[in-house]
Amino acid sequence: MIRSVDMLHLGIDIDGTITAQDTFVPYLNESFSLSITLEDIKEYDLTKLLNISQEDFWKWMNENEPRIYQEALLAQYAKQTLDELKKQHKLIYITARRHHLEDITYDWFEKRDIHYDHIELVGGHDKLEAVFRHEIDVFFEDHHGNATMIAKEAGIPVLLFNTPYNQLPTDSNIVRVDSWLEAAEWLKKNEKTLKAAKSM
Repeated sequence: MIRSVDMLHLGIDIDGTITAQDTFVPYLNESFSLSITLEDIKEYDLTKLLNISQEDFWKWMNENEPRIYQEALLAQYAKQTLDELKKQHKLIYITARRHHLEDITYDWFEKRDIHYDHIELVGGHDKLEAVFRHEIDVFFEDHHGNATMIAKEAGIPVLLFNTPYNQLPTDSNIVRVDSWLEAAEWLKKNEKTLKAAKSM
């Protein structure tokens, strides 16, 4: 049995991190008669791009989220990387998804045979409390604001998956990666340092 000090606690976002970053695009195009691509999404808040109010956006989300999350495709190399990481580390998914989407979320993981040690739906973008409670050592994220908050307040490295909508400047505790293979390579190179910090 691996001793807990030798097991890193990996905090992992779901949407746009283990799911494909363009997951929402076809649904937005269908609903709003658009022809956008991921490259057109320059910020996380979609209301400006769609030219609708927050109220109308959340009405659309309430109607479409279940189907989108049920059908979401995995990000490239996500499953093979997670299958390797689960052998050595704890995989703790911390997502902004709202609590009523819990069954859909667990079902998605089961159907795709994605390993998890824990899944937590925090219902908003403040993931700090969950990060501290689960003693997360490294976080994997696509949302710039979340990454910045976690890196600063929790003082841990955050691997930020590059997207057109997260290109604001980052601080030194945030490492930009372009793929799950790159993220895994960074983790491998820094594993000893992270474990040493964990044991202090």
